[in-house]
Amino acid sequence: MMDYNGLQDASDTDDIREKRRVIVLGALFIAISALAGVDLVTDMSEGVSVTHFVLEGGAFAAGIVGLVFMAGAWRRLSAKSDALQVENAELGLALEATAEEANRWRGEARNLIEGLSAAIDSQFDRWELSDAEKEVAMLLLKGLSHKEIASIRDTTDATTRQQARAVYKKAGLSGRNDLSAFFLEDLLVPMTSKADETA
Repeated sequence: MMDYNGLQDASDTDDIREKRRVIVLGALFIAISALAGVDLVTDMSEGVSVTHFVLEGGAFAAGIVGLVFMAGAWRRLSAKSDALQVENAELGLALEATAEEANRWRGEARNLIEGLSAAIDSQFDRWELSDAEKEVAMLLLKGLSHKEIASIRDTTDATTRQQARAVYKKAGLSGRNDLSAFFLEDLLVPMTSKADETA
């Protein structure tokens, strides 16, 4: 499952960094505009040259333009942050709904799963499997490889293979696929096929 909280934390950190950068640059442009504006007013009363006036006026205008640009960037970041918060809330609700659905399904299927497990165990008894063979057979049904079964049961791969062959022989089956099909084939029939059979 995706670690959504980790992704959200990374996104929050990026947003915070971006907002800090905009604040610092905005403060810098405010300072440039303020200093240039104060100097411009002071110079006007002292009667400076036109070139000096134009240069300081340009610095003041650049500060104002930068400030306007940073204000726009702040608005975009705020809108993005708001949109991400809405998306985060929606994803959280979807995740909760999925978890509730999974819990509901497990609850509804619990009796069926327990019944299937008991039926499989009864069939193992009819085949007269030993406890070790039952365990190997159940793990084979779960799709584990011989090597994985050997690791779980702390036995050798050769022992697991020998026990699997004993299961197949006692059950009169040719291998793992037949073992799975024996128990699961009727579970995987589409509902429409079953409805057609009864009609």
